[in-house]
Amino acid sequence: MAFAYLLIAVWLAAGLLAEKDFTAPTWLSVILVWILAWIAVSLLVEMRVRNPLAARGLRLLAPLVFGAAVLWLWEIAVLGFEVSPVFVPAPSAIAARFASSLDVLWGDFVQTFVKGALSGYVMGCSAAVLAAVAVDRSPFLQRGLLPVANFVAALPIVGIAPILVMWFGFDWHSKAAVVVVMVFFPVLVNTVEGLQASDKMQRDLMATYSASYWQGLFKLRLPAAMPFVFNGLKIATTLAMIGAIVAEFFGSPTQGMGFRISTEVGRLGLDMVWSEIAVAAMAGSAFYAVVAMIEKGVTFWHPSQRGR
Repeated sequence: MAFAYLLIAVWLAAGLLAEKDFTAPTWLSVILVWILAWIAVSLLVEMRVRNPLAARGLRLLAPLVFGAAVLWLWEIAVLGFEVSPVFVPAPSAIAARFASSLDVLWGDFVQTFVKGALSGYVMGCSAAVLAAVAVDRSPFLQRGLLPVANFVAALPIVGIAPILVMWFGFDWHSKAAVVVVMVFFPVLVNTVEGLQASDKMQRDLMATYSASYWQGLFKLRLPAAMPFVFNGLKIATTLAMIGAIVAEFFGSPTQGMGFRISTEVGRLGLDMVWSEIAVAAMAGSAFYAVVAMIEKGVTFWHPSQRGR
């Protein structure tokens, strides 16, 4: 039944895209398509199948259908209300600009994500885990560093980014430095919390076995902290993209997502701006998904991963 509603909605939606004159019956048809799409998504979510591959396909199909319906409604609204492309371009115009600017988008992606966000993410998260072990080892650092970490984490990125750009220059190094500052403290706080997650009875058992601090750390406490560590790492994936893009607003070579967005806004090239936003969204989502897949493999024993 869900697929029947979906086929009817697709047939009506395709016809409405070719509509030139948007009258009252046309808008009623738009509402009908949205209702049919909503019912189809609701039925897809409720469907239960035994085949694991088919079940995974259904889990992917529901958000894809809903996303396509939102994009279609956006297209119809722009066409029906004759919205200026300077204000909000249609998804079709954004897709056309995206397809014609693949080389520019790829260069911006490499500059912002690979050089700035990814390198800063690796350095910041690695330093945060090492610092968390030091904090866990030293009561002095627990009382001295963590309050400072909470304070620095609350600083606005628009205040930090110009300073780091002045310190490290206009190339990707300053963007990586901004990302390091943004991801360091969430990962640090989560890792420190995770290192305290093991039970006292478990730690006493390790002491009974005459285990050293480092043996207890690597065989008990660090594995038990992995769910907390990955929570911080997943939060840091989105912060890394935001930090790298915002940092490029304050100085960048002639490449990068932030540079392109600020430049095209000044030229009223909103289709290119939305194309860059689409690239950033896809890169951030893929980055988060990769970290979540690694988490599933590392923390397969945790109750949160059971049944997935």
